[in-house]
Amino acid sequence: MNKPRTLFDKIWDRHVIARVDDEVLLYVDRCIIHEGSNHAFETLRRARVSVRRPKQIFAFADHYVPTDPARRAQGLDGIADKAVRGMVELLQRNTREHGIALFGLGHERQGILHVAGPELGLCLPGIVLTGSDSHTSTHGAFGCLAFGIGASEAAHVLAMQALWQRRPANLRITIDGPLGFGVTAKDVIMAVIARIGVGGAIGHVIEYAGETIRRLSMTERMTVCNMSIEAGGRAGMIAPDETTCTYLAGRQYAPDAAAQEPALAAWRELASDADAAFEKEVSLDARAIQPMVSWGTNPEQALPISGAVPDPAREPSAERRAEVAKVLAYMGLTPGTPLQEIRIDRVFIGSCTNGRIEDLRQAAAVAKRGRAVVPSWVVPGSASVKREAEAEGLDRVFEAAGFEWREPGCSLCAAMNGDELRPGERCASTSNRNFPGRQGPGGRTHLLSPPMAAAAALQGRLVDVRRLGSGS
Repeated sequence: MNKPRTLFDKIWDRHVIARVDDEVLLYVDRCIIHEGSNHAFETLRRARVSVRRPKQIFAFADHYVPTDPARRAQGLDGIADKAVRGMVELLQRNTREHGIALFGLGHERQGILHVAGPELGLCLPGIVLTGSDSHTSTHGAFGCLAFGIGASEAAHVLAMQALWQRRPANLRITIDGPLGFGVTAKDVIMAVIARIGVGGAIGHVIEYAGETIRRLSMTERMTVCNMSIEAGGRAGMIAPDETTCTYLAGRQYAPDAAAQEPALAAWRELASDADAAFEKEVSLDARAIQPMVSWGTNPEQALPISGAVPDPAREPSAERRAEVAKVLAYMGLTPGTPLQEIRIDRVFIGSCTNGRIEDLRQAAAVAKRGRAVVPSWVVPGSASVKREAEAEGLDRVFEAAGFEWREPGCSLCAAMNGDELRPGERCASTSNRNFPGRQGPGGRTHLLSPPMAAAAALQGRLVDVRRLGSGS
């Protein structure tokens, strides 16, 4: 009898080419890259090696492109910083030289690689997908093994279509029960990270399971898997099901009609076996999850919006007391302050975590209830999302409420493109990271969901979106 295997085990075992001691050479089905991948191409150039399988590599301009509409209209000329412009130009030259598909400036499918990639059907159940960005874990929502790689690893994948890896362990996080009013997938993953910590999944691939996960849409599943890396995980995964298959049907790089039935049959076999063993198990009750917001400088430092800024004096050790005191000094927060009394200077709605059409619909439903009292940006995750949102009139909803409607890209999440906070500015952000300087030198970031961000824009402070209409 075969040993029961997890979803991860099944994919990993099928992709092993060779073994040397505790490492395996893993076949890579597809690789996604962005402007930051230029070092990998330079490595190939010095070694006089070509890209082995260019049709399995896909490039996106996202981190370094401007999202201001006026600058975007100028194309490359709209990128004022010569070094940044050079990164975008170099990606164009490298992809052209090697015959790699580029979804760059001006392309109708341009966007953040973790938003536009799934729209194109690049992440299929059962494949191994690597990306030159840590949030490649997003794609694991489709039941594939997807993880980020560095420049030297990217060069290896480009040259060999394979990569040496050590096998990670399995961690299953099971979430059951219905989500409450105003609670989103972003709150789910923030609650997970608050529970297990930013190092809780180190050395593991996370499989998300349970009734709550099965009810999520693909957009919501991508949000959950996106932030697996913030818990220290190598990747995040969700078993494919009918929701997955429905989303992928008809996508450009998904199986065509003739190949669809065999593909669906194979995808349905990927679920973890009933008796499969996980090295680690964690369970959460969805009914206990509230809208979340971060107060510190890593995603673990988050609380329900009903909470208050923690007091360092109550921490259990001198080390922890010093750590929390340092974080509060950077964030400019006073212990005991209710989170709903924290004033903000900016709002950012977008990123590979929350820049999809469902995210914008959630935010627009709140935005229409008032008018932004602080500068607030809405940045679609892709050109496709932007078109769909505009067809639904979401852009007009945001603009009527005083939000700024921008062009697709990473924008204020990455702060590599001219979009950044000023020192000391406090931002309510739907992005995934809040460490010092992430959104600009000296910037202060509070992570939260799209509806929570829109509510903060209307109030000029962190606010419980569930009570927005009650005057509290």
